[in-house]
Amino acid sequence: MIKLLLILVLMLSNGVLKSEPVQPQPDQMNLLPIPARIQIRTDGFRLTDSFSVRLQGPRPERMARAVNRMLVRLSNRTGLTFNAFRASPPGSSHKAALLMACKRPGKLEIHEDESYILKICSRQIELSAETDIGVLRGIETLLQLLSVDNNGYYFQGIEIQDLPRFTWRGLLIDCCRHFIPVEVIKRNLDGMCTVKMNVFHWHLTEDQGFRIECKTFPRLHELGSDGLFYTQKQVREVIEYASERGIRVVPEFDIPGHSTSWLVGYPELASVPGPYEIERKFGIFDPCFNPVLEETYRFFYRFFGEMAELFPDAYIHIGGDEVNGKHWDANTGIRAFKKKNRIPDNHSLQAYFNRRIAAIITGHGKRMAGWEQILQPGLPGTTVIQSYLGEKSLVESARSGYQVVNSKANELYIDLLFPADFHYLYDPLPVDIPLNSKEKKLILGSEATMWGELVSHENIDSRIWPRTAAIAERLWSPAEIRDIPDLYRRLELISIQLEAHGLTHLKNQDMMLRRLVRGRDTAPLKCLVDVVEPIILYDRPQWQECYTQKLPQTRLVDAAVPDARVAREFRNKIDSFLQDRDPATQGDLQKILLLWKHNHLKLKPVIDRSPILAEIETLSAILSRTAEIGLKALEILAADQRIDPAWIKDSIQQLEQAKLPRGDCRLRIVEALEKLLIALNK
Repeated sequence: MIKLLLILVLMLSNGVLKSEPVQPQPDQMNLLPIPARIQIRTDGFRLTDSFSVRLQGPRPERMARAVNRMLVRLSNRTGLTFNAFRASPPGSSHKAALLMACKRPGKLEIHEDESYILKICSRQIELSAETDIGVLRGIETLLQLLSVDNNGYYFQGIEIQDLPRFTWRGLLIDCCRHFIPVEVIKRNLDGMCTVKMNVFHWHLTEDQGFRIECKTFPRLHELGSDGLFYTQKQVREVIEYASERGIRVVPEFDIPGHSTSWLVGYPELASVPGPYEIERKFGIFDPCFNPVLEETYRFFYRFFGEMAELFPDAYIHIGGDEVNGKHWDANTGIRAFKKKNRIPDNHSLQAYFNRRIAAIITGHGKRMAGWEQILQPGLPGTTVIQSYLGEKSLVESARSGYQVVNSKANELYIDLLFPADFHYLYDPLPVDIPLNSKEKKLILGSEATMWGELVSHENIDSRIWPRTAAIAERLWSPAEIRDIPDLYRRLELISIQLEAHGLTHLKNQDMMLRRLVRGRDTAPLKCLVDVVEPIILYDRPQWQECYTQKLPQTRLVDAAVPDARVAREFRNKIDSFLQDRDPATQGDLQKILLLWKHNHLKLKPVIDRSPILAEIETLSAILSRTAEIGLKALEILAADQRIDPAWIKDSIQQLEQAKLPRGDCRLRIVEALEKLLIALNK
């Protein structure tokens, strides 16, 4: 026995049986969003298959089901089996590893308490909150704290007190311009829950499609959807799925404009006689409801009555944006109504319409929300204004006493494919905004908006994730957290965790590339797609003529992702090399550039056998030529050679040409190579 004890002491002293995890630094934590307050402990909780959970106090069913989902996810990540995924019953004498408690079920409404406290030590984990929704938020933090070392899996010792900065942290998904199936919606709700977002804004009607079953007026979905719509049973499934994850569902029915699909089945409500067809192109169109017909309001009374019964959220969003008024001007009855009622312009006519609709929605026990164009005197004080055109409407709405959701285009329009850091650095409540403290409290938060012109069920996840996680952190975490390199480090980690929910932002690119090369080797095409990014819709020549709802989303530009990681890391490596001229970094750059230089020879035969790739042949050739410029520049810098002015001039011209888009893609390494040429002239 003494000999055995001596052996154990020696093993412990050599670290063989060491059980305490390594303590990380705060800037090494893998949390996203970053909690409000963190205190790291020196110990940690070791995870074994005896791990169990006990719910103390009230145990709302939503919380119990969340625990089961948590244990499944934990098991999938560790290979351990946890008590058949069943939480310990209340009053059990078993000492549970995780004690979880809340005081009451949370309500799915603005300003609900989502705070939580998480304490992890070597003996036990405690997660407590005012509401079960707060517990849901704490569960996501706990799962992100899972770590591993030579001794197995563990949770880092920590004490966290956390609460969101904003109460409205939303994601809009446009399911009209391209229909998005229910299973895609559900997996994105899982993604939202992972990063603590709490509002799903469901854009359900547009010129290009009416996407929800309406039993009162069935021609809406029968004639306005191409058969692609959500049944009311499916809508209830989505609402329940979202509720289980502490997420509100706010439906949007866009009126009086963006309404072509409504008028296909009910042209008698239009401002100009029909017939109407579903719009296949994108943009702003003329058809709109006739605001002077009493039948219009009888129609909406019945329609919103049905939708108010279906959707439990307090708010119904009426859109209200981009009414160009051309059909109102063309209608003699509307012109006469305006004159008789002293309505000076179409903006005032829309205000009349909005007040009538607001009264209907209020009568059905709901509150109205709409884009900033609905902001006019006479709206109920409970109306939420969604601002997207800039600070002017944001300030005006708050000063008028309205609650506001900030969805500023470009900064929060994720469909425009800007990089994550661009979205991350935009604050929904700018420091210099000219509002007093009371008015600032009316800024409820923000929504990331995923408009649907350029997405399908195959690539929509890659347009939302992981960049939306950066917006989620801006909405949850303290405003002073703005470390871009650390954001990208954590986005890489959260991206993999999101994939576990079935999100396809990582894996679907390979599938789309295999289709493009007809099952052949995708490596040369992957080499190219890693350094290109799609250009935004509005920068694409004649997009309103060329792009239609029927255009397949299967080109290389549809497989390319915004904020391409390989291109971004190359740009960072160039910056690092120019700062310290490290030979090791130079060697890495040369290897990368040699790969790109020779890639076109490998890709050219693939392009020749796949006509759909013909549009990117020039792009591939340009990657090779720009790589040659980069290699030559590195050689000159390393050898301190004499610079040929003619070569510099020609190279600059080539790089300028290389910036131009091909196949609606842009090469994202050119600016970095320009920096090399600038360094040659210093």
